[in-house]
Amino acid sequence: MSTRDAFLPVSKEDMRQRKIDQFDFIYISGDAYVDHPSFGHAIIARLLESRGYKVGILPQPDWTAADAFKALGKPRLAFLVSSGNIDSMVNHYTAGKKRRSEDLYSPGGIRGKRPDRAVTVYCNRIREAYKDVPVIIGGIEASLRRFAHYDYWDDKVRRSILLDSRADLLIYGMGEKPIVQIAEALDAGMEIRYLTYINGTAFVTSELDNIPESMMIPGYEAVSESRRKYAEAFMVQYREQDYHTGKVLIQPHGERFVVQNPPAAPLTELELDDIYSLPYTREYHPDYQRQGGVPALDEVKFSLVSQRGCFGGCSFCALNFHQGRVVQSRSHESIVQEAEALTKDPDFKGYIHDVGGPTANFRHAACEKQLKEGVCKNRQCLHPSPCKSLKVDHQDYVKLLRKLRSLPGVKKVFVRSGLRYDYIMADKNDAFLKELCQHHISGQLKVAPEHVSDRVLRYMGKPGKKVYNAFVDKYFYMNKRLGKEQYLVPYLISGHPGSDLQAAVELAEYVRDMGYNPEQIQEFYPTPGTLSTCMYYTGLDPRSMKPVYVPKTPEEKAMQRALIQFRNPKNYELVYKALVAAGREDLIGYDGKCLIKPRQNRPQQNRPNTNRPNTNRPGQSNPRARRR
Repeated sequence: MSTRDAFLPVSKEDMRQRKIDQFDFIYISGDAYVDHPSFGHAIIARLLESRGYKVGILPQPDWTAADAFKALGKPRLAFLVSSGNIDSMVNHYTAGKKRRSEDLYSPGGIRGKRPDRAVTVYCNRIREAYKDVPVIIGGIEASLRRFAHYDYWDDKVRRSILLDSRADLLIYGMGEKPIVQIAEALDAGMEIRYLTYINGTAFVTSELDNIPESMMIPGYEAVSESRRKYAEAFMVQYREQDYHTGKVLIQPHGERFVVQNPPAAPLTELELDDIYSLPYTREYHPDYQRQGGVPALDEVKFSLVSQRGCFGGCSFCALNFHQGRVVQSRSHESIVQEAEALTKDPDFKGYIHDVGGPTANFRHAACEKQLKEGVCKNRQCLHPSPCKSLKVDHQDYVKLLRKLRSLPGVKKVFVRSGLRYDYIMADKNDAFLKELCQHHISGQLKVAPEHVSDRVLRYMGKPGKKVYNAFVDKYFYMNKRLGKEQYLVPYLISGHPGSDLQAAVELAEYVRDMGYNPEQIQEFYPTPGTLSTCMYYTGLDPRSMKPVYVPKTPEEKAMQRALIQFRNPKNYELVYKALVAAGREDLIGYDGKCLIKPRQNRPQQNRPNTNRPNTNRPGQSNPRARRR
């Protein structure tokens, strides 16, 4: 563990030891303090420190009283507030709205260290403690709630988080460029109310006289009353998230207006390299040692972030709204240098756990046009099929992986970030797939087809089933060529908009033919900022304004999930009910195509399930029997 002095100060004692009378910025985070570049608070705080500002960290303060927010005194320039790496509501609740048993971003994984709607609660406590200090909010919770948004937990449309939190300014997306501009302006003596010109920010105003060319979108009252207006407003927001072409957006909230400036420009390779070269300790703060550390660090401590952004365009993903579609990559030299530092860590065992980002095999912008003119507003790069202008090339990633695995002290380099298999299939050169299978997985590869119904996949923004099946064939063929016995573990989503019981049964039949239970199943979780959440709330596909079927009742969502896990005896009644409701009683019987047996022969929970395959590694029972 690094010494306390290597971390940013977190207490008055730290301030005395370092002879700091007053911080310039105090960063309040819903996460425990982990000084690692996978944690947003570490990046922003270290960046400000590198520019000469004194920054204190106040992690997980007691939100029940304002005194806890006075622990480090009053900052000279501003409070910075984030809920942490995850939206606090997602952190606390499952898709079924049940309380989670642990919080991986808290010491010892203990839950209850942050409030629901952490950004709003923290900001209001700051206002009680200090009425005249600028408050700037950022991170994913603030970023995705910058406009009026559907809130799954309240099941209603909520106002912009700017109004509920009473913050002065909101930074959305990746905040490095905006926070430096803001710091310089505040340090020069500008009042925060005049900082209305910075890209990548949003604010509230009562006057629109000085707002440049802009677009007005349906207001909070309109989108609360009309689901069609909500879909219209969302689609404008969705299409204006490009730094080249994005316009200023204005959304009325009563007599006030939420104003979003265009997105900040992506970081250049040099700028991204600089961010990752800051003096992170790559450890959790030593105060957490007695509590067992911070579990979230375990997954990323020996992983390498190689890029940001994603042009995949999955409807259920908020990346378009947060990181953006333009991929930004670090240089090989920067990543290799970080890997060499990992090998000197006493806990390093020779294994780099991941080299990736939102999508591991995206290492460059989708096309030259994106860099010069911006992303297409009405066309995705990969869906419904790869764009003719898409640059499909894995060579740079292959070269990077080769460099990393040749480093002294490195035994194995894994790729565990998501891979777009449709992008792999679009590559005429099989070098990446070969090297992936030969060197960078261990026994199984996790991929995300998400579903197999082409109708549902269209709503998801994912490739059709044929593309996945073709990838499965190619993957197993490649492993056979290499003399390796390796398998696929598919991620699947149940209950997504567009999925009715017939589609859910189709997915269950696919699982039946795979011969084993999928390891990863996620019930669709409507979170702010995604196209799928807009469909869930409005019942409309905002791209076409046509109705879309949405499974909403707890019973139907439970049936759709149970169908994927039909081999589990506990799911028998739900599966039976779903098959009858779908008119698929032909799947209740004794032959090989049936999912369950008739009621009188249903498996008992206290005896072995004869439908279950052997207990070998997922996929080992019959890796080739994946479909009829």
